[in-house]
Amino acid sequence: MSKPSETESKIAKEVKHRMTVRGKDVPNPAPPTEDNVAEGREHFGHHCAICHGLDGQAYGVPFADKMEPPVPDLMSKDIQDYADGQLKSIINDGINPSGMPAWKGILSDDEMWRIVDYIRHLPAKGSLGIPAVYREEQEEHEHMHGQPKQSHESGPHSPAREN
Repeated sequence: MSKPSETESKIAKEVKHRMTVRGKDVPNPAPPTEDNVAEGREHFGHHCAICHGLDGQAYGVPFADKMEPPVPDLMSKDIQDYADGQLKSIINDGINPSGMPAWKGILSDDEMWRIVDYIRHLPAKGSLGIPAVYREEQEEHEHMHGQPKQSHESGPHSPAREN
């Protein structure tokens, strides 16, 4: 299957934003307080970071650009242009066909709204480091090739340890 043309991609995005993804007029009942964003970051880290990275921009996710379609950068204008209700709908229902699963029945509505709050307040790309599962794999790969294995506490994005 060939990649869609630029025009086809633009039309598909417009249709998705205007007609396909429901929830455009559904307001977020969880105000983006510091606590709600922090709770959303926690849920995101447990459920979403495996594909989207800890920062929502797929930093450190080795397969993100190899998926079809690629894992989107949640900081991008295309994603940020969705209404909160649409983002919650995507989390709830997933996107078929893509790798985005439906979280309905796994996450509560409140948890999904907190994740939406976090998506609206994503940190700078790479600022949270690599998800632990990929950091561990990277360290194991380096160890297998003769490089010293780092402890999880002494990785490039972990606090320095004192002796």
